[in-house]
Amino acid sequence: MGLHAEIFEQPACLERLLRTQRGAVEAVARAIGERDIRFAFLAARGTSDNAGRYANYLWGAANALPLALAAPSLFTYYQQPPRLRNALVVGISQSGQSPDIVSVVSEGRRQGNLTLAITNAPDSPLAQAADFVLDIQAGPEQAVAATKTYTAQLMAIAMLSTALQGDAARWAELERAADWAAQALLLEPAVEQAAQRYRYMQQCVVLGRGYNYATAFEWALKLKELTYVEAESFSSADFQHGPVAMVARGFPVMAAAPQGKVFASMLETLTHLRQDLQAELVVVSNAPQALRLAQTALPLPEDLPEWLSPLVSILPAQLFCYHLTRAKGYDTENPRTIRKVTETH
Repeated sequence: MGLHAEIFEQPACLERLLRTQRGAVEAVARAIGERDIRFAFLAARGTSDNAGRYANYLWGAANALPLALAAPSLFTYYQQPPRLRNALVVGISQSGQSPDIVSVVSEGRRQGNLTLAITNAPDSPLAQAADFVLDIQAGPEQAVAATKTYTAQLMAIAMLSTALQGDAARWAELERAADWAAQALLLEPAVEQAAQRYRYMQQCVVLGRGYNYATAFEWALKLKELTYVEAESFSSADFQHGPVAMVARGFPVMAAAPQGKVFASMLETLTHLRQDLQAELVVVSNAPQALRLAQTALPLPEDLPEWLSPLVSILPAQLFCYHLTRAKGYDTENPRTIRKVTETH
């Protein structure tokens, strides 16, 4: 099983997770409802940290639940953890092995907080440290670059949000997520062809905003892991506060810009980049105005709701990184110097 196959497993993974774990998610939601939870305190690294960025927006917008991202070194090297009160302490990790993430959840539980592990390894140290475990049910992920575990983490986060809301309409939209993902994967022939255009690319920026701030970070991470491109991720708003100065004619800019509340802001930025700065744009979107600006346009399903768009918008980006890796002549299965499980302290 390689990276390409795991990218294409994602619709089935999303469907399986929704089908098998709804009861577990609703149990977590009930436990949250029984406690005076004031905020979520989340620990993660790498790809899982990008899933946490999605939780930051979704739980805040849909559930009025503020989220703070943990600084795990306070729990390990400094041994001076903050006082947590009335928190939902969440650890996200595909392997559940990283000692620093485990330490945050263990300390959160020691202080009397409700704790949750979101992991692909329900028997892992992280799972054992938590009160509740959401098994993302992605199956073995052999490729070093995480793909299906990332979208499964996003699905688990979205399911918990929906369970906290008790919104039947949102459950119905979640049931369509696998189909939207399958539609996005149909872009592969176009993506494979487009990747050749960027085979000599050495640096780029990746933009997103709102829910797709997470997509920008994850797309940039995959570019760095697989293609060794110097890819830096930004909110489109932060990008205007200085970093836009690096853009000259032909500078590559990747963007996740689906329709939604932040789309007007993204469109303004993309228009400036293309029309005024003559940037080279790769745009993932379901908005014709954004796609028309791009030299490489990757269309998403038209009826994709903004709150679920990160589960789908990352798929063309994963395919782009996979095929760009091959176009550059690198090994998609064995990125240099990194391993599947990284145990940081």
